[in-house]
Amino acid sequence: MNYGISNQVGKIKTTNIDEEISSIPGPQLVVPLTNKRYAINAANSRWGSLYDALYGTDIIPYKGKFKTGEYYNESRGKEVIKFAKTHLDMFFPIDNCSYKDVTKIQIIDNELIFHDKNYNLKKMRNPNQFFGYIGIESDPEEIILKKNGLRIRLQIDNKHPIGKIDSFHLKDIIIESALSVIMDCEDSIVSVDTDDKIATFRNWMGLLDKTIKTEVNKDNISFVRELSEDIPYKNPNGETHSMRGLSLLLIRNVGHLMTSSSIIDHNKNEIGEGIIDTLLTALCFLKTIDNSKNSKFKSLYIVKPKMHGPEEVKFSVDTFSIIEKLLKLPENTIKIGIMDEERRTTLNLKECIRAAKNRVFFINTGFLDRTGDEIHTSMDAGTMIKKTEMKNVNWIQAYERWNVEIGLKCGFSGLAQIGKGMWAMPDMMSKMMEEKISHCQSGANTAWVPSPTAATLHALHYHKVDIMSLQKQNTGKKNVSIDDLIDIPIIDNPNWTEDEIKNELENNIQGILGYVVKWVNNGIGCSKVLDIDNIGLMEDRATLRISSQHIANWLHHGICNKSQVLNTFKKMSAVVDKQNADDPDYIPMSKDLDESIAFQTAVNLVLLGKEQPSGYTEPILHKGRLEFKNSLK
Repeated sequence: MNYGISNQVGKIKTTNIDEEISSIPGPQLVVPLTNKRYAINAANSRWGSLYDALYGTDIIPYKGKFKTGEYYNESRGKEVIKFAKTHLDMFFPIDNCSYKDVTKIQIIDNELIFHDKNYNLKKMRNPNQFFGYIGIESDPEEIILKKNGLRIRLQIDNKHPIGKIDSFHLKDIIIESALSVIMDCEDSIVSVDTDDKIATFRNWMGLLDKTIKTEVNKDNISFVRELSEDIPYKNPNGETHSMRGLSLLLIRNVGHLMTSSSIIDHNKNEIGEGIIDTLLTALCFLKTIDNSKNSKFKSLYIVKPKMHGPEEVKFSVDTFSIIEKLLKLPENTIKIGIMDEERRTTLNLKECIRAAKNRVFFINTGFLDRTGDEIHTSMDAGTMIKKTEMKNVNWIQAYERWNVEIGLKCGFSGLAQIGKGMWAMPDMMSKMMEEKISHCQSGANTAWVPSPTAATLHALHYHKVDIMSLQKQNTGKKNVSIDDLIDIPIIDNPNWTEDEIKNELENNIQGILGYVVKWVNNGIGCSKVLDIDNIGLMEDRATLRISSQHIANWLHHGICNKSQVLNTFKKMSAVVDKQNADDPDYIPMSKDLDESIAFQTAVNLVLLGKEQPSGYTEPILHKGRLEFKNSLK
């Protein structure tokens, strides 16, 4: 059956797209724009230390002789170097030689030459991987290699503590990591009034004109963190060039739901927050356009979330057009990234793309919000399966494949990004390395990561998978049916035990409380929230939407009752308070639940969840945050 869904395919016609989006696959970092330190770190995450990423994460297990502590663990360090050189051997191979046996590297007659331990001279198996160098040919400071469009920098220093004990004085491997960064004004921030809005866009303008700075205190040392400069280097022929020091900056504005008191019309009605966001984004861009080196083509990249179908995409496109005319910007300067995270958009993705064919630079699966919408849209269809089972069901696998299939049919390869969603467990990098390569293997040319370290590690996947070749192979293939996409994740005859229901409720409610208490009381929109097993999960409004809608569904179908839910909220408030006991800024809930605005907000997200538009959390969260801020006056 075709369900009345168009089978016509329109090719995109977007122009002036930077290569970080159009033709070089790589990780994409998403950070809250309101946090100045995070924003600067993210902008600087174009390059990341592989040694640091390996040493400081569970890629190498924290066991036995590899345990970390106050001082440098030499055994762990050796394991880091072993891992790194094995990666070099696999993806940047030297002909008949391992990097473990290299004693010196030089550039001779424009070629990269390796000296092995037996004094033999070796060349790269693929000489075209030699991209350039820093320093002098006979004794370079850095060797720059390239694989699948991504560069790595071998830093050589015989005086460095690591370099001086290495066979060819390799002190670190710097990986080209987050090619692009989404500065988020949506799910990961708290912005409920004019003051919040001003602070958000002041950071955006500071990023564009490169004036943003922040003081950092680390290990009792204070220093100023600012944006990185471009990196001069020489190509194999000795000609001087430069590499970008910063990631390409995108920005995610809010969706169409909320209005804002920041601007009111002549009738004193609030203006749509999405319209305000776009205008402020473009005004900052206009003010800095002559000084900014963000986009080679002076394009402005706005990611637009939570749109339901082609009509809402067209509304965004029309808004962009009006703002361009208002600010006298060239037509189609403002590009649109379409978040495919609502059912109506998924099923009509081709038409959504067609509506933005001259502006679209990006489609991305947001499986967290998409799951929240699936639950809400299918509220009356039946009882939802357990939340923990949701990620592996038929519809979501079809949805992830469908996004790539449609993107390729619409001509995205070589022109625009097909993206995949976030890794939500920032402390579990070993698991990420096992699982997230699937995003590359699907044919997506970018995927979201939660930190610069995760970006550096995920970049290794892009060395392994030639995504541009994979996209060419898969273009035109049909792998997904509409029937799979609308396979609603309900269970006909749930026979869960009381303990199973109890555990599901406690897990969901613990996550809701852990997130909401910081949102309402501290103005933190994205944070690492400990789950019921004390595993830190990156929570934002998307994960909150799933958890609150899931319980609302179970309430609606009688799997649990209101009293049971309220008692679980009371119980888990004490658990969350205990988990945050060491945080000096934390305000406990359990001491007076009736007076805790955060607690009451969290409860309302569930009890009023069924009636919330599309299951969104913003109306209730904004009300709670404003009430809390007013209580401090």
